Amino acid sequence: MARVTIKGVNTVRKRLSGGKVKVYRYHRATGTLLPGEPGSPEFLAAWLEAEKIPARDTGTIAALIRDYTTGRKFTHTKKGRPKAPSTMKEYLRLLTVIEARFGTLPIKALESPKVNALFIDYHEEIALDRPREADNRMTVFCAVLNEAKRRGQIMRNPLEGFERAYVSDRSEMIWTEADIAKFMAVAPLELQQALILAIHTGQRYGDLIRLRWQDYDGAVIRLVQSKGKRKVPVPVSAALKRMLDGMARQGPFILTRADGRPWHTERNDKELGKAWRKHMETACFYPRPFEELTKEEKQGFLHFHDLRGTAVTLLAEAGCEIPQICAITGHTLESATRILRHYLASTEAIAKAAILRFENAPETAFANRMQTTAQASNGRKEKG
Repeated sequence: MARVTIKGVNTVRKRLSGGKVKVYRYHRATGTLLPGEPGSPEFLAAWLEAEKIPARDTGTIAALIRDYTTGRKFTHTKKGRPKAPSTMKEYLRLLTVIEARFGTLPIKALESPKVNALFIDYHEEIALDRPREADNRMTVFCAVLNEAKRRGQIMRNPLEGFERAYVSDRSEMIWTEADIAKFMAVAPLELQQALILAIHTGQRYGDLIRLRWQDYDGAVIRLVQSKGKRKVPVPVSAALKRMLDGMARQGPFILTRADGRPWHTERNDKELGKAWRKHMETACFYPRPFEELTKEEKQGFLHFHDLRGTAVTLLAEAGCEIPQICAITGHTLESATRILRHYLASTEAIAKAAILRFENAPETAFANRMQTTAQASNGRKEKG
């Protein structure tokens, strides 16, 4: 049976008592249950009839959310590229929560400045325990209102310039030599490979688990970063080459699980992260099981993502200039200041390198000759 994509359909999956998952589809604007499979005659007939019914949420925030999720802004980025299915799934999750809270609010209410306090109070309420979740909800809600403003459905967006509750600064979260040795000492081979690849390339988690053997020609890894779609050539170091050339190629991807399966699927790319945290428990990086830690405590420990910042720091310690670092990690030159602020933590090795240059540079030779001398006496005697 041919499958077609029809806008304005909500898909809901419910697990029945026997464990079987039942799929229900509803006409988003009216809530009408749509029978059959998408593309079937009964499904299309029900959808066409539902389209004739006036939308139940006309003139409300729910209507703006519906318009946004059925439009191009929801499915494509600003540069016109299709959004990842995982991104759209997360947006729908966040918007479902927003609609449950504000869906019945009339659009006209957005014209009053008093509605600002309503959204601020909600943001602060969620931020008490989950600041990142609160920010994410407001970010997606703001996107809905921006699109409504662009279409002329509202005159102003009360969420423009909202203040974020979550502030992350992991500039000092760097994997030290001791941390790496502790992790590697008892890590399974597949996690050792992931750490070495991350340290020697400075790439993001999502790009690393998707690297293919065809991206490596024996001397250079060439990839297109998922964020920004930037093409990055990464010359492999001698140590990385030894590892790559000695690995068993169990499939198209460089990093795989022990049984050869990739670390990601179309809907899930978190398996390496789960295995990573489990091993960090085994290696005693946490005082107790990771799941028992609070969100604040979790932020205080090293993450896989911190390997990217560690790579930047190691390159800086080796004397690389910012443009050289950017060429490897894929940052733009314009983001050099952000690299310094977010990644390049002050380390003893960098400080020692700076002093070594200070001691040997011709421009500072006069300073290195400076010594204290005893003050000459003027020959006068103190009166008793």
